[in-house]
Amino acid sequence: MIENFTNSTNYARKFFKDDKNLLEIKDYAISNKVPIITDEVLSFMLFLANNKDYKKGLEIGTAIGYSTLYLSKFLEMTTIEIDENRYLVAKENFEKYNKNINLINDDALNVIENLNDNFDFIFIDAAKGQYKRFFDLCYGKLNKGGLIFIDNILFRSYVGSNEYPKKFKTIVNRLDEFITYLSDNYNFTLIPFGDGVGLVKREEK
Repeated sequence: MIENFTNSTNYARKFFKDDKNLLEIKDYAISNKVPIITDEVLSFMLFLANNKDYKKGLEIGTAIGYSTLYLSKFLEMTTIEIDENRYLVAKENFEKYNKNINLINDDALNVIENLNDNFDFIFIDAAKGQYKRFFDLCYGKLNKGGLIFIDNILFRSYVGSNEYPKKFKTIVNRLDEFITYLSDNYNFTLIPFGDGVGLVKREEK
């Protein structure tokens, strides 16, 4: 069954159309072991972000700006990165591709509440143990009809499993509690592909 899922994932990746201009960034991430969004999850995210009613996007966890540059094709982006080295690489990448992206080097937990804008699409892909705190702050900045896209919410498929390294116990438990919280209180769906994607839609009313 696992082999079939892997085959299906590899098959789906064949249909992702890489932006040739961004392959250099992708290769850099792979070579330097910088975690970036997988092709199939990126393809799905862009499908959702390409909405005529969505104008402004927020990203929590820039890394080196790979997903940011893709999202900037459809949205006016603000993105937050806590790591200074990654921030500097992202800044260089944005300048190289002449993208007017609002890049912030800080802890998102200190920044989100003070942002002047509200957003239509929010992408969370940062410290997994802080996902609930990120979400609560982001939801307050989400426009009606807007969407929050949460990546890696199943954390290496450990969430929902009784078998995982003890060192990840806190993260796994927090994510499990977070998913239950979302399911009980929001318009939420959990999609078990990639490393798990959570979607929260804010009602129009």
